[in-house]
Amino acid sequence: MADNKAAIVKSVGLTKIFRDFWNRPKARAVNDIDFEVQEGEVLGLLGPNGSGKSTTVKMILGLLYPTAGALSVFGRSPKAVEIKKNIGYLPEESYLYKHLTAMETLDFFGSLFNLSKTERRRRSEQLLDMVGLSHVRRRPVGEFSKGMARRIGLAQAMINDPDLLILDEPTSGLDPIGCKEVKDLIMLLKKRGKTVLITSHLLSDIEDICDRAIILYGGKIRAKGSLNTLLLDTDASRITMPLLKPEVTEKVITILRENLKGEDFTIDHPRRTLEDFFLGVIDQAKADSVETSGVTSGGQIANFLNEGDEKSSAVLAELLGREETKVASDAEIKIEKAKEARKAEKLKVEAENIKIQELTAGKTVDVESEETEVADEAESNVSEADEKLKDILGGK
Repeated sequence: MADNKAAIVKSVGLTKIFRDFWNRPKARAVNDIDFEVQEGEVLGLLGPNGSGKSTTVKMILGLLYPTAGALSVFGRSPKAVEIKKNIGYLPEESYLYKHLTAMETLDFFGSLFNLSKTERRRRSEQLLDMVGLSHVRRRPVGEFSKGMARRIGLAQAMINDPDLLILDEPTSGLDPIGCKEVKDLIMLLKKRGKTVLITSHLLSDIEDICDRAIILYGGKIRAKGSLNTLLLDTDASRITMPLLKPEVTEKVITILRENLKGEDFTIDHPRRTLEDFFLGVIDQAKADSVETSGVTSGGQIANFLNEGDEKSSAVLAELLGREETKVASDAEIKIEKAKEARKAEKLKVEAENIKIQELTAGKTVDVESEETEVADEAESNVSEADEKLKDILGGK
């Protein structure tokens, strides 16, 4: 990571020892580890069961206190209440109030961050659409499948628009579509400068989205670094090219045999991942308008999660808004003036009609020509007023 990036989480000599009733050391869950989580990165915390991943996460959240060492989050102690509003957490198991609906669940978690009722409703609707649960917003979460509960858990972790998102097995229980959507979401959050810490046993997910990885075993760090560095095999070469003709392939094989001097090598075709193939099949089914009663695909990322990108252009937007308001105001004034002019012309027509009636009242003389002349003149005035109104509206 770049040197100018701030450390959101910093650990030095972090140790956690669990003790029995007699205060005797029972298990050293985390054993003197040093690591940092940089701002804007996605870090994978890996290891088999019992390696210390969950204990480390709980200490970052302030749910457990270190036995030794130093740990800071946003430059403060994990116990500081002020930093909690900047953290979103998805636990390994979704602990939800089963009697609450999906909408009520998000509203409840939003109230914990003192969000207004209007803001809670706005964010809840956007998050439910994002995780594909807007159509079951009024169903109790106790009726949800594990995958659906996982989706609502992910939504509650983002209700406060956190700067640090901690996800413990985020794709557990999700179908391949849900897994893809979660990974896409994490990449979008990364582009916004969010920091994400992930623990997962699905190494393919970590490989797809993480910048760096830390591998724990026995409470100690056994390997850490960028994935490009950790996974690069410098002892082998791979060449990818378009499909070769048989005679060209034979020439390539001959050259390889002459230069490799008996060492084994293979030539085969590139292979898609099962995830890519699966998603291709589903996309085709959707294109064929195949109906399903299962979970729908999520929508776009919630608008409030994107609002940070708009702050940089707030001044410009305000200036543009003022100019648009001024233009709209000028246009409204012109329209009102045009309407008043047309109203005046109509009143003039009515006055001319009354005058005609007065001229013809009680008389037997033929006033048809005079009436026609006055009416034509009045109609001409109304038409001219209409044209003026059209010109003004067209210039709006």
